[in-house]
Amino acid sequence: MKLLMISLGCDKNRVDSEEMLGLLSSRGYELTDDEAEAEACVINTCCFIQDALKESIDEIIAAGKLKTEGKLKILIVTGCMAQRYKEQILAEMPEVDAVVGVTKRAGIADILDDAVKGKKTIAVADASRDEEIPAKRLLSTGGHYAFLKIAEGCNKCCTYCVIPKIRGRYRSFPMEKLLKEARELADQGVTELIVVAQETTIYGKDLYGEKKLHVLLQELAKIESLHWIRVLYCYPEEIYPELIDVMASEKKICHYLDLPIQSASDAILKRMNRRTTEAELRDLVGTLRKRIPDIFLRTTIITGFPGETDEDFEKTLAFVREMKFDRLGCFTYSKEEGTAAAKMPGQIRKNVKVKRRNAVMAEQQKISLAKGKARIGSVMEAVVEGYLPEEDIYTARTYGDAPGVDGYVFVGCDRELMSGDFINVRITGASHYDLTGEEVYESAE
Repeated sequence: MKLLMISLGCDKNRVDSEEMLGLLSSRGYELTDDEAEAEACVINTCCFIQDALKESIDEIIAAGKLKTEGKLKILIVTGCMAQRYKEQILAEMPEVDAVVGVTKRAGIADILDDAVKGKKTIAVADASRDEEIPAKRLLSTGGHYAFLKIAEGCNKCCTYCVIPKIRGRYRSFPMEKLLKEARELADQGVTELIVVAQETTIYGKDLYGEKKLHVLLQELAKIESLHWIRVLYCYPEEIYPELIDVMASEKKICHYLDLPIQSASDAILKRMNRRTTEAELRDLVGTLRKRIPDIFLRTTIITGFPGETDEDFEKTLAFVREMKFDRLGCFTYSKEEGTAAAKMPGQIRKNVKVKRRNAVMAEQQKISLAKGKARIGSVMEAVVEGYLPEEDIYTARTYGDAPGVDGYVFVGCDRELMSGDFINVRITGASHYDLTGEEVYESAE
């Protein structure tokens, strides 16, 4: 039976999808990316914000049409939407044959087997009880990079976020399990490992009584064939000295940190139940840039949070202008059912939220362009991502570019390159978010 997997949402969800692909492939299902040929479809959904929920619903509806117009016989919905809205999915979407929650992935092959026999299933359980996945992941990233999910769930309970209700409390995965998985990924040809979780910075505190991310990174760096190790989703208040020390000293760890701040107004940060202040954020950025001068800092901002005044927003905009983050994503506040923020007074009109987001991104465009232009003439190491034959140019990423969220370097080269090759590139030009360059045979700066 030919199987199509559609994975939506975040990188953590992608890891879940890859685990299910491994299980289904080992059971004998033939994988396809052609929806016209698919006889079974698994949609791993996201519902973090309304746009993500809408995308998930749209994908389910589109797949449902294939059951009447194409070869599709079985449709299974998994992931966050399945966990949160299990009853509604089966009641309102009769085309769905099974609903599988976030902690029931280990049974996906049995559930699909049952669906083939005509049995409808709801497999949703306590979101804080993980099951062992007995098969190796099947990578969907092209092979030279992969995500390593080091924990599940979250304890922070930001007032705008539903993740703790969907994914449960924070729980770190044992270090020996993660190192085994990392070695297996490296044996498959992975050279860039991207460490992810809802929050990476408190890794180990629940298992070992103290933060152990720095120890995990040191152990990962001992895997010989790994070239880059990148860390995402670091809460600012949880950055600690030993972690900075390891990032500064270990050559394999990319000098890149994803540091979501969401706002720079103390009043809004408090309403969000964030655990930092504007002064603490300023100090942290200063410390990181002092200890690791070539670090790339990525952040995210939410505009239009309930109660955000013009003054609150101007504080955030001024902070963005002053801090000059290397990478920045800005999102309008999304009113999510079941969150504390959804019930707060002072809900902001959509046009105001959008206007504020546009103002932040316009400022960031100027910052990004200036930083790109400042790199012209420098030599940077980059990993090849692909080739654009119509332009005879390669796409690549530097250590300052995480896949899927940051920009590219478009590289001219007089030899054939393969995806995953590491090359040195002299930067020759810059646009708002991307760079251009040419391969050179000298060391990166």
